[in-house]
Amino acid sequence: MNGQPLLAVDRLSKTFRSGGGLFGRARTIRAVHEVSFAIARGESLGLVGESGSGKTTLGRLILRLLTANSGTVHFDGTDVLTADRRTLRALRRRMQIVFQDSAGSLNPRMTIGSAVREPMTVHRLARRSELDTRVRTLFGEVGLDPILVDRYPHELSGGQRQRVGIARALSVEPKFVVLDEPVSALDVSVQAQVLNLLADLRERRSLTYLFIAHDLAVVRHLADRVAVMYFGKLVEIAPTPRLFAAPTHPYTTTLLAAIPVPDPRRARQRSMAGEPVGRSAGPDPAPAEPQPGSQPADACPFYPRCPHPAKDERCRREVPLLREIGVGRLVACHYADPSAPDRPPA
Repeated sequence: MNGQPLLAVDRLSKTFRSGGGLFGRARTIRAVHEVSFAIARGESLGLVGESGSGKTTLGRLILRLLTANSGTVHFDGTDVLTADRRTLRALRRRMQIVFQDSAGSLNPRMTIGSAVREPMTVHRLARRSELDTRVRTLFGEVGLDPILVDRYPHELSGGQRQRVGIARALSVEPKFVVLDEPVSALDVSVQAQVLNLLADLRERRSLTYLFIAHDLAVVRHLADRVAVMYFGKLVEIAPTPRLFAAPTHPYTTTLLAAIPVPDPRRARQRSMAGEPVGRSAGPDPAPAEPQPGSQPADACPFYPRCPHPAKDERCRREVPLLREIGVGRLVACHYADPSAPDRPPA
């Protein structure tokens, strides 16, 4: 990565307490554990993983919508996690989020025009006489008919509501946007339209994205690089074409193999252990620390499910660190093959 990154995350961690009632024993949930990465200006980084892997928590920690336990987040040289109220207010303009639940993120008692107008009013970005014009311009930019400004969220389709969410995020002219599964609740045809819109807006406005998703097929069309998250940790980071051509972490291989192929005549591929794709070699552990009866707290988090033929006692006793095995490629696996060619998928 050339030059100073726009966003730099270093050893960011977040834990939650679960249970601990009158008769229960509290558990510590490691939602995000010592995550480090950087995003260059104008780059789109895809963050993928199963539900519960910590993706959304990580996105909200970066924006300081949640309080981190440890680590640092620097945005354009400013420490987000220690910023005072005035500095944080200025950062809010430059760092925005588009939520997965378009209906839940909009006030049902507020028209969609008012929802887009409100951030500009709060940050005093336009005179009152100019606000309506700017709202209608934003509607046109995201593909909404300006005639809809006086409609309420329940009167719109899911795709239209998500476009309102995008317009609201863009209303304060940010440079960095967290896209938290922005198309997962939409029909496939609408997904393609929204993805094309996001790609166009990124080019036109020189935006930087953190694109969170569980569907690698979606991420492939919008991300320059992909970071794979499992059990609160990053297990692989690679340029998008290389990751899809030759994944090096067993978990990434499992995720890619599980992508549906719209061809009933094509035989299912096999995993590293010879199992049908989409299956793994063991149970999915709960994200608690410690994990009684499953594995030590300092084991490789993917150990119980790993299909790698070289899996051994070292994996159960030693956490693999994220290490560089090629130009722009990082992987957290003791037995990742750095000599694996970047071959096109079969």
